[in-house]
Amino acid sequence: MATLQRTAIPWREQLLPVSVVLAAVLLLWYAGAVGLNAQGAIERVLTPKGPYTTAELIASTWAMERPVLPVPHQVALDLWASITENELTSPRNLLYHVAVTAQSTLVGFVLGTLLGVVLAAAIVHSRTLDRALLPWIVASQTVPVLAIAPIVLVLLGSLGFSGVAPKATIAMYLCFFPVTVAMVQGLRAPQRIETELMHTYAASRLQAFWMLRLPSALPFLFPALRVAIAAGLVGAMVAELPTGAQAGLGARLLTGSYYGNTVGIWSALVLSAFLGLALTAAVAGVEKLVLRRQGR
Repeated sequence: MATLQRTAIPWREQLLPVSVVLAAVLLLWYAGAVGLNAQGAIERVLTPKGPYTTAELIASTWAMERPVLPVPHQVALDLWASITENELTSPRNLLYHVAVTAQSTLVGFVLGTLLGVVLAAAIVHSRTLDRALLPWIVASQTVPVLAIAPIVLVLLGSLGFSGVAPKATIAMYLCFFPVTVAMVQGLRAPQRIETELMHTYAASRLQAFWMLRLPSALPFLFPALRVAIAAGLVGAMVAELPTGAQAGLGARLLTGSYYGNTVGIWSALVLSAFLGLALTAAVAGVEKLVLRRQGR
């Protein structure tokens, strides 16, 4: 019987589609900046100086101090200045805010993962809990996080919790759902013949869980973890908005909106995107290591 071997895709073939998409995004970004910033550039910069050319209009839209849509090089320069001209412990350094948001995200992610796994195990092993819990777990995600975040923050604040705990709780709220749903499906993945074999060996429920159900659930769990950690990042940033937090990427977005600093807003958005990619890549790396050890 012929064996199928997975061939590695050359890095050049992987890089080409990414480069094409990136070039298209940058082209549209610069073109969009011209369209959105043109009126402000004409009124505030070009008209007082007299007649102007198309080239001068384009250059002005790409160099405004408070543009409607900043161009990529403005965002890059703002990021570089923030990172290189300030100490890492300074609130003026965006990496400081990245660390604050990442801490809340990771704590909420760990708590949400543990909660999701526990709920899934309980649902799989109990028909009563399956009927009682699963509909409410699904219904919990119909409540917008922007609506529930202030309520949770006020309740935890009245109990004396502040700092990381309230933000991690909101992140956990968004993390546990995909983990629960995926784990329920994964824990039910073993075929009937496999479960009967465990009964033949007189394995207890705990032994069957660790030796059969949990390994079968891992391919379902890790894709859910990638979704969960991205959702947790969103939850942590949303939780920083109603608290008036002084640190965190969400706080930087709020500060930028107050003062009309669109370049600062986009800088925080770009770093939040990079943070999300880094966290997702870390989960994907752990997935490869775990599945490789299992021979998958």
